[in-house]
Amino acid sequence: MTSIIVAERPRPHRRPPTRGLQALFEAKAAVFRVRRGVGEFGRAPRRLAVSADRAAYEHVKARSITPLWADTNLSEAAMQLGKVQNLRRAAAALDGVVLTPGGVFSFWRQVGQATRGRGFAPGRMLREGCMMPAIGGGLCQLSNALYDVALQAGCRVVERHAHSVRVPGSAAEAGRDATVAWNYVDLRFASPRELLLSVKLDRRNLIVSLLTKNGVTAGTVGVTPFDLAMQGDAAESCDTCDESDCAFRDAGARASIAGRAAFIVDEFWPELAGYVAQNRRSDDILCAPTLQRWSRDGFGGVFEARWQGAVRSLGWRLTSPQGAARRAADARTTAAIAKALARRLTPDVTELTVAQSLLPHLWRGAALGGRTVRVLMTRLPIGVLQHRLDATYAAHPDRSTLSDYRAEAWQAAAEAEALATADEIVTPHAEIAALFGDRARLLEWRRPEPPATPHGGGNIFAFPGPTVARKGAFEVREAAKRLGVRLRPIGAELEGDGFWAGVEIDRAAPGAGWLDGVRAVVHPALAEAAPRRLLEALAASIPVIATAACGLPPQPGLTLVPIDDVGAVVDAMAVS
Repeated sequence: MTSIIVAERPRPHRRPPTRGLQALFEAKAAVFRVRRGVGEFGRAPRRLAVSADRAAYEHVKARSITPLWADTNLSEAAMQLGKVQNLRRAAAALDGVVLTPGGVFSFWRQVGQATRGRGFAPGRMLREGCMMPAIGGGLCQLSNALYDVALQAGCRVVERHAHSVRVPGSAAEAGRDATVAWNYVDLRFASPRELLLSVKLDRRNLIVSLLTKNGVTAGTVGVTPFDLAMQGDAAESCDTCDESDCAFRDAGARASIAGRAAFIVDEFWPELAGYVAQNRRSDDILCAPTLQRWSRDGFGGVFEARWQGAVRSLGWRLTSPQGAARRAADARTTAAIAKALARRLTPDVTELTVAQSLLPHLWRGAALGGRTVRVLMTRLPIGVLQHRLDATYAAHPDRSTLSDYRAEAWQAAAEAEALATADEIVTPHAEIAALFGDRARLLEWRRPEPPATPHGGGNIFAFPGPTVARKGAFEVREAAKRLGVRLRPIGAELEGDGFWAGVEIDRAAPGAGWLDGVRAVVHPALAEAAPRRLLEALAASIPVIATAACGLPPQPGLTLVPIDDVGAVVDAMAVS
């Protein structure tokens, strides 16, 4: 941690910003805004487009890293929280913007006006030598960083305004600052080459980068050590100022920088619901597409995205359960759910527990920045899953369902970035937890109650998954043929009619349980999220043959076999 010592010296006398002076300032600003608007009518820089293929920009041309939390004084906490909220909103507008050769980047053209209606909050703003609250306050940290990377990358600066007060340790003191005020004080620059603007917030830092498609760099790329001492004695704040005749005196309520927590949930799992119930506090909020099964008890606020959730449910019903159309519709409607729920996150929310399904969309919308993040994991990360499917499809090109869907590249990249910065991964899935080492919190699977009367005792093998390749259907079919055993498939038959040709099939009798007469349950899946039927079988003392991909830890009654290994499945079934 960097320590900064500022020598004591007499504070300059400044005229406090009274309400009269504030009104005069706003009147002058209004004139300037009108003048800028009229002068640029039809001639303002065009809004730059956002790249659809960010993965193509691999090399860092310039980078600035500045801390989000510069002042931990409790009286300044509300403005600190507001500042970070404003940076989130602006980052969502700027991340992925492409600077075209010769095209002019304008801060305000890209970000738009900072208003409450657009999600901006009162934050720290430097005016007349004082740190005071203002809607959109704190955006100068971002404009400073943009100016810094523009200089690093050799951009031509079209418009830039320095701060009137130079705070010790800040970018202003180094002469690399750029203040902004809607719309007449702007930051504008033009790039000599195509660049991608990346604006990210992790838990502690604002990270602004300019990326290229080639390996050319500009000098040393690293941390820019500005904004480390925003509480220096060159600028007053409500915590240090003793003026009583001030329009902004105590305008920001004293609050704890710790804030409160929000739980943004989606698919209901009893294990995850138990975790949420155990870790929520009375002032926390709960957000979900629908809270039909989630408990509302004990929360300070509860919010739903019912309309967006209903649209997603309709999309599920109208598309095939297997294939790219279903996945594309799911991604599109889930993004709408994430956007609706993100609007419920007030600046004082400093801890997030997020459903994995919503994670890429919340990360791309900058909702996670400056917050402690825990992820409720219900499946493998997209990148890991798709790599596994690709490898298996290369070995079995006849199994088309291994290749019929891939997430968009941005979605996999966004999830990977969000998971890399997450503080904790929460899941009952043993294979998923193993990917994250010490950051994982492994929950215990909830088993159903054992049946009153025992199942099993027969000679039937049950296959609980649908007939798609990722669930191990091909391995089970081949093993059943080699052993000549009876098989009871439980899930939907998605590979087409005749998939089980050559296998003796046994259907459960009407009114009977699916485990009646079952010798063992076989599920050699490549990927399985929630192994509910396997837990049911184990609770009934029926042996289970599965892969580690099913998420169950080693235990009595469970035989683990390798993925895509028919021989191992045959051997396990033969001795079960």
